[in-house]
Amino acid sequence: HETIGVVDGFFQLYYVENRGMAFGTTLGAGAGPKYILSIFRLIAILVIGYYLVKNIRQGKTHKGLIVCMALIFAGATGNLIDGMFYDFFFPLDPNIAWNWAIDSNKNFVMDEFGSPVMRPNGFLLGSVVDMCQFTVTWPSWMGFGLAGKEIFGAIWNVADASISTGVILIILRYKTFFKKPEEPTVDAVPAADG
Repeated sequence: HETIGVVDGFFQLYYVENRGMAFGTTLGAGAGPKYILSIFRLIAILVIGYYLVKNIRQGKTHKGLIVCMALIFAGATGNLIDGMFYDFFFPLDPNIAWNWAIDSNKNFVMDEFGSPVMRPNGFLLGSVVDMCQFTVTWPSWMGFGLAGKEIFGAIWNVADASISTGVILIILRYKTFFKKPEEPTVDAVPAADG
């Protein structure tokens, strides 16, 4: 949870290890849900990779869609690599509560001596490192209880930004990217008298 201010009142680096998905959402506690998440990420990457290769070879897909899908592919791959190998390069520190195991009720798991049990770690069980945070707040005149609160306080990484950019551009350019080819029109032939 170390921070480094980059642009005061706008952007900072904030070290967080994310065990789950967006906004720290997990599928549950323990190794099983983490394996499921990692396998889901791997399958999604393979499907997106197949889609990209197939559409690049066909040459009929809008280049903007290819770029957006490549952004999503790259971001998902980066997060999967973190999850696969992070624990191999950086050992768990037992003095940091973030590394302690959590049960399904979000309580720390303790051993028979009252010491915290370490979270599952190893291949496919690593955390994703998030480090970027916007610190911009709503102006004081803003209503709805928003005054002074952060506009977007989530902590993210470059891979998350890549995925989000790709998805947002696909949504914004949907009609352009998925435009149906125009069918040729048949000129009306005047009926013959007779």
